[in-house]
Amino acid sequence: MTDLAFLSVRELLEGYARKAFSPVEVARACFARIAARADLNAFCLVDEDRATAEAHASEARWSKGAPHGTLDGVPATIKDLLVTSGWPTLRGSKHVDPKGPWTEDAPAVARLREANAVLLGKTTTPEFGWKGIGDSPLTGITRNPWDPSRTAGGSSAGAAVAAACGMGALHVGTDGGGSIRMPAGFCGIFGIKPSFGRVAAYPASPAGLLAHIGPMARTVEDAARMMEVIARPDDRDPFALPPDKGSWLLDLDKGIAGLRIGYSPRFKTATVDPEIARAVDDAAKLLAELGAVVEPADPVIDLAQAREAFHTLWCASLARPLKALPRAAWAHSDPGLVATTEHGLSLSAQAYLDADAYRSALTQAMLRFHRRYDLLLTPQLPITAVVAGRDVADPETQRYWIDWTPFTYPFNLTRQPAASVPIGRHSDGLPMALQFVGRPYEDRVVLRAARAFERARPWAMQPG
Repeated sequence: MTDLAFLSVRELLEGYARKAFSPVEVARACFARIAARADLNAFCLVDEDRATAEAHASEARWSKGAPHGTLDGVPATIKDLLVTSGWPTLRGSKHVDPKGPWTEDAPAVARLREANAVLLGKTTTPEFGWKGIGDSPLTGITRNPWDPSRTAGGSSAGAAVAAACGMGALHVGTDGGGSIRMPAGFCGIFGIKPSFGRVAAYPASPAGLLAHIGPMARTVEDAARMMEVIARPDDRDPFALPPDKGSWLLDLDKGIAGLRIGYSPRFKTATVDPEIARAVDDAAKLLAELGAVVEPADPVIDLAQAREAFHTLWCASLARPLKALPRAAWAHSDPGLVATTEHGLSLSAQAYLDADAYRSALTQAMLRFHRRYDLLLTPQLPITAVVAGRDVADPETQRYWIDWTPFTYPFNLTRQPAASVPIGRHSDGLPMALQFVGRPYEDRVVLRAARAFERARPWAMQPG
């Protein structure tokens, strides 16, 4: 029997149209999955009553043959960094007053409501989304569905777990240094960080121009369908891109024949698990078999410089939430966020400007790279999921969470579209992933490449 909780958006909409099942049945199946894997701690808020009422309203529309909205009845979740009317947005922190008032929807949430998606609840995040690991002082540890002793990644931790485990079809994540792509890679799902401004943001993230909003889903097509809805401007976001009226589905299955792909297995200096390196090499060969021109090519990314620049911008930005609080209150925060805040407050304006100048130089270097190549291919992560409760993979050699994710944060500096694509399971049983990076604003090419790979090597991985 088909598990309704794991159906794609296309399968859900076709099933509703045939009256094979209803949005209420699908919502119940998702809630059953949430309950069955409560040990993973994917949600900080589940609103079964409200979601069931939305599902009943959708069921009534479908029964009349009059659905309204392109996602009518499709179950979705919201990361708890995005404001949502009627629900607290606590951001993984004990410092946010749950009483609110909570009267506004962030742009992506508002677009999902307009499309009549059924919102199931809010997914977990580390405090203020500050790190790539899925735990917070407020909600505890969010665990990996493939091995609960490992992290789900962060900061879109709960969203990745929810997608992997059938707790909804569509999930809104955010990405300031890899926060969509890292948990997607660790949990074996698809996630894309769209070009900056493609999905409008409000209120603005503390991470400023590093922060992106995008979809996390089990399939590329589902993510593209979500982009059809959420990739729209909003006058509350001064950095939102102009309207993009093209379809996100039209060329999705166009394939990659003729595309030029530069393949960088290590950025020259990164250390990559040998098994992951072999899997990405195999993926590069498959892409060539699919008609792409795949060449070894290292973009001009000095990881030491990129790390320093990102760390400066990140710490300066993420110091803002705690800066507004009395120092005594910091004792209730994640110690790593406190250390980040202290470093951020110690930085000079000149250090910030130097980091921002490097960001501009790196962006220009990537634009030159893309004169020749439509896409950059890299490993998405050089390791499988980190042990839960630890911020770094190797405390002996690593000081900060970005030290184990060299392939993600450079493209928050450049604000390019980048996606995490599953490529199978490691011998330790955990998922592995590759990354496609596209020219600025060419998000659809990234989706096309991911879709071509997905069709050639379907992942369809489901944890227990």
